Amino acid sequence: MIQPAKPELVTVNIDGKEIAVPKGTNVIEAARMVNVDVPHYCYHPKLAVVGNCRMCLIEMGMPAVDPATKAPVIDPATGKQKINWIPRPQIGCGTNVSPGLHVRTTSPMVKDAREGVMEFLLINHPLDCPICDQAGECKLQEQATGYGRGYSRFVEQKNVKPKRTQLGPRVTLDDERCVLCSRCIRFSRDIAGKDVLGFVDRGSYSTLTCHPDKKLDHNYSLNTVDICPVGALTSTDFRFKMRVWFLKQTNTIDTESSVGVNTVAWSREGVLYRITPRQNDEVNDTWMADSGRVLYKQVAAADRLSSKEALDALVAKAAALFAAGSVSIVGSGRSSVEEQFLTKKLATALKAQGHLVNRTAQGDKLLISADRNPNLRGALVTGLISQLPCSELKQLSREIDAGTIKTVVAINEDLTAAGLTSTQLAKVSIVYLGTHANATSAAAKVVIPTLTVFEKAGTFVNQQFRIQKFAKAVPGLAGANDDLVVLSKLVAAAGGSVISELNALWTAIAAEVPVLSTILYRNLPDTGLLLDGTAWAGLPFVESETLHYKPAQPAVAAATA
Repeated sequence: MIQPAKPELVTVNIDGKEIAVPKGTNVIEAARMVNVDVPHYCYHPKLAVVGNCRMCLIEMGMPAVDPATKAPVIDPATGKQKINWIPRPQIGCGTNVSPGLHVRTTSPMVKDAREGVMEFLLINHPLDCPICDQAGECKLQEQATGYGRGYSRFVEQKNVKPKRTQLGPRVTLDDERCVLCSRCIRFSRDIAGKDVLGFVDRGSYSTLTCHPDKKLDHNYSLNTVDICPVGALTSTDFRFKMRVWFLKQTNTIDTESSVGVNTVAWSREGVLYRITPRQNDEVNDTWMADSGRVLYKQVAAADRLSSKEALDALVAKAAALFAAGSVSIVGSGRSSVEEQFLTKKLATALKAQGHLVNRTAQGDKLLISADRNPNLRGALVTGLISQLPCSELKQLSREIDAGTIKTVVAINEDLTAAGLTSTQLAKVSIVYLGTHANATSAAAKVVIPTLTVFEKAGTFVNQQFRIQKFAKAVPGLAGANDDLVVLSKLVAAAGGSVISELNALWTAIAAEVPVLSTILYRNLPDTGLLLDGTAWAGLPFVESETLHYKPAQPAVAAATA
């Protein structure tokens, strides 16, 4: 295997600490490596540098050399090479490290400059932190604590700007709080490819708005809320719903496609309130689609399935149908690796034919792939399927019409959406395992309610063949059952024997699945692990790219200090 080239390192000095960093590293990022915080608003590591806010002012200097001989100039007081300090502060975001660079972040000049910038930022900013939706996540609030003067010399009336402006269907703007950092403008233009935002007017009257006849309505609009450093841009859905310091954060995965975007579920007392992206530079940078943020609403949807009947009684009814033989199983690309492993065990125990529904739609070439199954690759890895499935269950349809199948086990799949007719469903006995009601659950003789992705733990394999884990965010709905427990009991009823506890199950998975032989769930890093997908390289996947979303290096715009 070809090893990636090692980056060229340069030595810099930050507040008296020397550190070797890759050449070209931004000063803000270099300072972070030695636990030095350089405050900023407009800078974002994934966006172009513009130098708007001036909050990241620092002192910079370079080792002095004789202009004629290029020999180092030694300071007689210290015996070390003299440092020529630039007489005025510079912006850290617009500076990349170079050999010998010296940086001061806590000098009196830097402190005074930052306090001056903070004073200007607060001139027209409303003092409404107690009712601001960004409280607890506001960088202005944090930096005002460290760099605010504690008093104001401004005696004029504040400039009043628009409030509660709907920039789009999902984003609400409070322009009085905007610090003109332009993060939202750069994201929409450079990342989402939708140049819809801009500033109008000048000076303290500058206002963020949409271009004429345009709205902030693209499917990545809520990322502007995530990166807004103050309370200007807010999520219309989450606005004034809950204080963030009350919320528990749980790592999970966006299940709307095979990209496997890393996300965080925010909950309190068993109730989900929002979904936000989680940084994984190998998968999704720090972004996610708006459509994935509303998936948490499935947990409390009106059509959720639940049952008052005991699980053992439901399993017994299913086992009675299995006894008739001629069973077919329709697995799911939305099931976890662990569930697919048990689904294969069930198919083996029943000597049943296994099927999988291939769910496709138009991709956006960003973070939603054309393959809308989050774990199609997992089904290949576990051996549940050996080749890519069709979008319709044509083989199963023929077998039902021929009368060779008597029982169908459908795992979280609506068979009518996969091409079967209501007449065909009436010809067989259906055992349905799923979360929400649909035509298949209505026609089923046995319905076993199961859990959503937010109510359980497991792993998915994304389109890179990267295995990633998700954790349980909220307790399961009353009357719904853990999928692993259900499948394990069904396997046992069919004559098999499997452990349903997640970590213990992974011991069996590692023993039986060669690609996963060195992996345990508890040891998986938060960013996942790349598996060897060469065995399936020749299959005609929907996406042709090895890596669907390739994070771009942010362009650096000219910034005048």
